[in-house]
Amino acid sequence: MSNNKSYIKALIQDYLLDEGLLRKKIPDPKLEFGFQFTFPPGNDPMGRPIGKTMLAYKPKGKELLVISVGTQISQPHINALNSLDESKKLNFFMDLRKHFLMKDVLYRIDIQNYRYEIIDQFFLPKDENLSKDTFFKSIRKVFNSMAYSNIILGEYCAGKIKPEDLSKSKEFSSDFSLYS
Repeated sequence: MSNNKSYIKALIQDYLLDEGLLRKKIPDPKLEFGFQFTFPPGNDPMGRPIGKTMLAYKPKGKELLVISVGTQISQPHINALNSLDESKKLNFFMDLRKHFLMKDVLYRIDIQNYRYEIIDQFFLPKDENLSKDTFFKSIRKVFNSMAYSNIILGEYCAGKIKPEDLSKSKEFSSDFSLYS
């Protein structure tokens, strides 16, 4: 790994450590480096982490950084979506696509398995001057896109899920606005 790549790796690791977000390094031969982290930091009143597991990585041979979050729709929400007529269920996935396009994020949607991934990527500066602000704006962009996708899902499933099922779901038991 060149000095520039080592510097960027160390810089990103430091940014994640500074904010108490870093969980682990991702060992993958396809990557120059990768980190798993949780955003936002903190715990709910029960002591459970409120953040979502996200990734930051640099693919080998590419001069870009990728920020990513995956979402698996919960079983109660899958059941609710499946109770909708087919056109309304497809409208949900079309609304997700429109939302992701409006937020200028990349995405992969796996309709059959009820999961999707939201991705932002940006080219790394050649002068080794990646600001913490630029890095965290990308994280917030991906995270906010994911959080809003949960709101869209909730709107489509309204009235089809029992309240006790929602309280078991991590996405809906967390207050993502509590950034400490």
